[in-house]
Amino acid sequence: MTPVHTFELIIGMLLAVLVLQYVALRLRLPPAVALLIGGGALAFVPGIPTIQLDPELVLVIFLPPLLMDGAWFTAFAPFRRHLGGIVSLAVGAVLFTTAVVAFVTKLVVPDLPWAACAALGAIVSPPDAVSARAVLQRVTLPRRLMTLLEGESLLNDATGLVLFRFAVAAAVAGTFSLGGAVGTFGVLVGGGILVGGAMGAVWTLLVRRLGNDHLMITASVLVCWSSYLAGEALHVSGVIATVTAGLVCGWNQHVVFTASVRLRGVAFWQVLIFILEAMVFILIGLSLREVIERVGGLGVVLQDMAGPIAAIIVAMTLARFAWVFAADAIAGLLTRAGLQGFERLGAPAATVMSWAGMRGVVTLAVALSLPEAMPGRDLMLVTAFAVILVTVLVQGTTLGLIIRWAEMREDDRDKPPLDLFAAEAAMLRAQLTAVERQAVSADGEILHPQLLERYQNRATNSEKLVTWNQSKPHFVQLLSQEQEFVLWLAGRRTSSF
Repeated sequence: MTPVHTFELIIGMLLAVLVLQYVALRLRLPPAVALLIGGGALAFVPGIPTIQLDPELVLVIFLPPLLMDGAWFTAFAPFRRHLGGIVSLAVGAVLFTTAVVAFVTKLVVPDLPWAACAALGAIVSPPDAVSARAVLQRVTLPRRLMTLLEGESLLNDATGLVLFRFAVAAAVAGTFSLGGAVGTFGVLVGGGILVGGAMGAVWTLLVRRLGNDHLMITASVLVCWSSYLAGEALHVSGVIATVTAGLVCGWNQHVVFTASVRLRGVAFWQVLIFILEAMVFILIGLSLREVIERVGGLGVVLQDMAGPIAAIIVAMTLARFAWVFAADAIAGLLTRAGLQGFERLGAPAATVMSWAGMRGVVTLAVALSLPEAMPGRDLMLVTAFAVILVTVLVQGTTLGLIIRWAEMREDDRDKPPLDLFAAEAAMLRAQLTAVERQAVSADGEILHPQLLERYQNRATNSEKLVTWNQSKPHFVQLLSQEQEFVLWLAGRRTSSF
C-alpha cells in the first residue's frame, strides 16, 4: 500500500468515525460499541486492505495522550484519599486475574506451558484506560467509584506489561526469577515516577516562559509523548512516567495558564482525544480480518478455540468479582477492628466495580507483539480479540443498567470542597435582592433602572454558567482541581500571617 493509499485510508476511517458516532448517538449506544461493530463490518468489505497493526507504534501514538488526559483532569485530593483502593485494583487485581486465567488456561489447554498461560493472563488481566473512559463518560457514578476506576485504568497497564514481559521471557528462554521480577517492577515504577515528575517540572518551567497561547498549548500536548518516550528510553515504565507527568502538569496548570489558554487548550485537547479514542476502536474492528486470517479462518476459531476462549473469559470475569468482593470484605473487617482509613464499598458498588472491566487497545497491542516462537500464539491473539469484543459489547452496554440497579448515592466526603460557580451565583442572587430593595420604591417605581438591569444580567449569566458547568464533565474535573488549589493557596496565605 502506497503512502497516498494509506492517507486515503485514514481519511476514510475518519469519515467512518463521524458516521458511526452519529449512529451511536441516534441509537443511544456507547460510541465504542458502534465503532467496534462498524470497524469489524468494514474489515470484510471487498477492496478494503487488510490492516496490520504495529503494536509498538499503536502504543506510542495512542496510549500517552489518552493516559495524560485521564491524569491531567484527575482531582488530586480524591486520588490520594483512595490511593490504597486504586493500588489494590491496579496491582492486586491484575496479579490475581493473571494467576486465575493462567490456571484455567492450563486446565483447558494442557499442552500449553505454564509461562505461556501466564503470558495470556497478563494480556487480558488489565482493564484498558481507553475503553474505561469511553464507557464511563456515558454513565453517572459516585465520585469515589469514578476515582477508583479511572485511577486503576491509569496504573494497571504498567503491572500488566511487566508481567507480560517476564512471562514471555520465561516461555521463550525457560527461566524465571521471582525476586528479579519484583525488583524490576520496583525499578520500573520508581523510575517512571522520577522521570514523569522531572518532565512535569520541566514543562512547568518552560510554559512559564513561553508567553504565547499557541506555544503553551503545543508544549502541553507534546509533554505526554515526551514523558512516555523518555521513560521507555531510560528503561523504566513509560506508562507511569506519563501518568506522573499528567498529575504534575494538571496540578500546576492553575499557576502557569491564563484563563484564555485554559479555555483554548481544553477545547483543542477534547477534540484531539475524541479523534484518538474513535480511531482506536475502529482500528481494533478493522484488525479483525487480519487476526482471523492469521489463525486459519473463522472455521478454525469456532471449532478449535471457542471452548477454551469462553472458559478464559468466564474465569477473567469471575476473578475480578472475587478480588473486589474479597477486598471489600477485608476492608470491612479492618474497619470493625478499629483501624482507620478503610472504607467498604458495599455489595451494589462492588458489583459495579467488578462489572466495569473493559479491555481495549493495550490488550490487542500486547497480543500482537507476541514473538512468532511463542507457544499458543494463535490462541492468545484470538482470545485477546474476543475479550475486547465481549467486555466492550456486553459489559459496556449493560453497565448503565447495573448502575441504575445499584442505586448508589454520592458520598459527601468525595464531593468537591467548594463549588465556586454555585457560590458566585448565590452571592449574585443575594446582591440582586439587596439592590431591588434600594432600586424600587415602596409604590413600585423603579428608581435606578440601569443599576437594577446590571445586577439582573449578572445573576442570570451566573445561573447559566452553573448549568453549563454541570453539563461539561471535563470542566467539572478541572473545577475540582481549581477548588483544591484555591483552598491550598488560601491556607498558605492564612498561615503566613
